[in-house]
Amino acid sequence: MTNAPAARVRRAHVRVRYAETDCMGVVYYANYFVWFEIGRTDWLRDIGHSYRAMEDGGVQLPVIEAHCDYRRGARYDDELEIRTRATLLTPVRIRFDYEIVRGDETLVTGHTIHAALDKSGRPCRLPAPIREMIGDVNDLAGPRAPAVP
Repeated sequence: MTNAPAARVRRAHVRVRYAETDCMGVVYYANYFVWFEIGRTDWLRDIGHSYRAMEDGGVQLPVIEAHCDYRRGARYDDELEIRTRATLLTPVRIRFDYEIVRGDETLVTGHTIHAALDKSGRPCRLPAPIREMIGDVNDLAGPRAPAVP
């Protein structure tokens, strides 16, 4: 993950609770998606725009795609860092990329893609502060470059 303005990385921390592990003391796979949500909500809050404020403003961000690559398992009482960055795919779609690390070791990478919907469930533009923070989709890498590396 880079530290370029359009790829601003937000770091959040969690400690693995006993309830998040299986009988072997390894984190149950679905909990990584819960931690992705922590990273995503903290990223939005860090730029001054929370999910609650977005929903109060009439915009919802449902997940339309989710992916996770598991490299190593986290264990009970591990202290983990969730690194999150966002990429504007279109004015109505946003991608969040995640990396969960323990110390210097990457345990998991993944991403979620979200569509901005209005109260009636129709696509709408992402709020201006979010689009401005990430950058206009045409400024990412040129007109024919892939939206996500």
